[in-house]
Amino acid sequence: MTAASRSWIKPAAAAAVVLALAGIGYATFYSRETAPDVTFISIAGDKISTQNLRGKVVMVNFWATSCTTCVHEMPAMVDTYNKFKGQGLEFVAVAMQYDPPNYVVNFTETRKLPFIVALDSGGDIARSFGDVTLTPTTFVIGKDGAVLKRYVGEPDFTQLHALLQKALAAG
Repeated sequence: MTAASRSWIKPAAAAAVVLALAGIGYATFYSRETAPDVTFISIAGDKISTQNLRGKVVMVNFWATSCTTCVHEMPAMVDTYNKFKGQGLEFVAVAMQYDPPNYVVNFTETRKLPFIVALDSGGDIARSFGDVTLTPTTFVIGKDGAVLKRYVGEPDFTQLHALLQKALAAG
């Protein structure tokens, strides 16, 4: 092979690499993470699975009674739920494994939380959602079961409400 005939190989290889990376980036950007198939057990003893929630927009909020940000954001979470529940929003507040169940029950009752409050006694639900360890962590799940957004820390409620309106209006 002559030097002249080899001169096109490097640019062609570089172009192939660029196209491959662009394809991977496109697939990563446009492929959505699906919410895991889990069953929540509420403090009332009810079982609610993510499969049964398909067709609805769902917020899953990992929190703890010992988390000051969680306690601070909870009234806004209640307001968000009350604002959108009539449009089909479901909300599951998942108490972390280390949170004593009696603290969770007391918090839920004294604050009159209107949504499902579940215990993650074994930590399995947090692990299923990508090994959640930081609280609060909130997932917004679309009607098709795709994770639309993951918030670590208190969300910007204006942006959250806009996302929920869009998701709830989607067919």
